[in-house]
Amino acid sequence: MIKPIRTPCVGICSTGIGDAVCRGCKRFAHEVIDWNAYTHSQRATIAARLEDFLTQVVATRFVVFDEKRLLMQIRHQQLHFDRDRNPYCWVFELLRAGASQIDDLEAYGLRLQPGSRGLSLVQIKDLIDADYYTLSCAHYDRYIAPGELRQVAL
Repeated sequence: MIKPIRTPCVGICSTGIGDAVCRGCKRFAHEVIDWNAYTHSQRATIAARLEDFLTQVVATRFVVFDEKRLLMQIRHQQLHFDRDRNPYCWVFELLRAGASQIDDLEAYGLRLQPGSRGLSLVQIKDLIDADYYTLSCAHYDRYIAPGELRQVAL
């Protein structure tokens, strides 16, 4: 049986105000609009892109040195997360749920990358979100927008 792919929506949509890339879930406006009409394969492609981007960005700030410890803490905190996603995506869910409440990263199986030392976890969460958005926008500008411009010109 194929596991359904849930919408990546986080309830903070900016496509309704004209953004080409949603500031909440980082999908493109047409992906937000057409999500319910997409096939499983189309949804999986979008989910994989978002996971890759988020993993890349979180890994610039953290090292997951103990995945089991991270998983145990996330379950203990009763956080909603997708066990099938990369553990670096779990880190972002953890930060979104309570970056200001984490005192000991080691207890979560995490270490900061050198460039993130000296920053609060709230600051790091905000930087990750900004970089994730920037990466999604860059992808949109490079690969999606030129095709949309060609369609308008036709």
